[in-house]
Amino acid sequence: MNKLVIITGPTAVGKSDLSIELAKRINGEIISADSIQVYKGLDIGSAKITEEEMQGIPHHLIDVLSPKDDFNIYIFKEMASNAIKEIVKKGKIPIIVGGTGFYIQSVIYDIDFKEEDNSEIRNELEKVLDEKGSEYLHNMLREIDEESAEKIHPNNTKRVIRAIEYYKLNDRPISEHNVEEKAKDAVYDAKYFVLTDDREKLYKKINERVDKMIDSGLVDEVEGLLSLGLDSSYNSMQGIGYKEVVDYLDGKTTLEVAKDNIKKNTRHFAKRQLTWFRREDNVIWVDKSKYDYDNERILSYMTGIINNG
Repeated sequence: MNKLVIITGPTAVGKSDLSIELAKRINGEIISADSIQVYKGLDIGSAKITEEEMQGIPHHLIDVLSPKDDFNIYIFKEMASNAIKEIVKKGKIPIIVGGTGFYIQSVIYDIDFKEEDNSEIRNELEKVLDEKGSEYLHNMLREIDEESAEKIHPNNTKRVIRAIEYYKLNDRPISEHNVEEKAKDAVYDAKYFVLTDDREKLYKKINERVDKMIDSGLVDEVEGLLSLGLDSSYNSMQGIGYKEVVDYLDGKTTLEVAKDNIKKNTRHFAKRQLTWFRREDNVIWVDKSKYDYDNERILSYMTGIINNG
């Protein structure tokens, strides 16, 4: 079984820096599991790693799609699986890095996501969303699949719609399907590291990162994207940071309120990420505070597990 390393954890915990140092030590290449960094031109709001920061380590699934392209679990799984094959063929170790637990799970367990022809159902549900709002749609999901409703935030309307679609097409909850798929044996010799940190420190880093994004020109970046004909209906513009700035540019809020909303939504997102990872099996928790933030000690621990585990 081929080796696969995963480095995940909440946003702003420091995944990128550690993954690059780890890749140098284990002869690895990095596959991004980020639903926004995959898009060209969405740099500041996604905290996209720069070429200089990559330090010569090849990165896959970054800057590969136009912001007008769709990107979802099906596309990610196919692209990530192809990248893994390519990396393994070179005799290197693939390292998946990112905070989207659902994407990571799809690769580890080779979860079957057949994309059915559901355009008619999707159009119906999108009409319900437009007319009655996200809370109403989320309540529809709760009535048929309580477990999924607990896991999926009402504002994540794409996943809410997907879960209702699945039920309508298969006459059973998607949560049932996911449990079955997760029960499959892993198809890789995977070492699944979840980085974490003291909550107050993490939230402070998130707030500082948002301030830096605004200072670095996030508003100009979003204006540039809107000038290309993009709007908040595109997948790429659904990311935290982008949708709040669009609201500001549309005159729905002030810049200060938009900035506060980005901070608040990012903190909530980090909390949901940790909740997801706590439900996962076979993860190796790495609390940075317990290592006194000494990357050398953290890397030694991780490489020991990868090489000997």
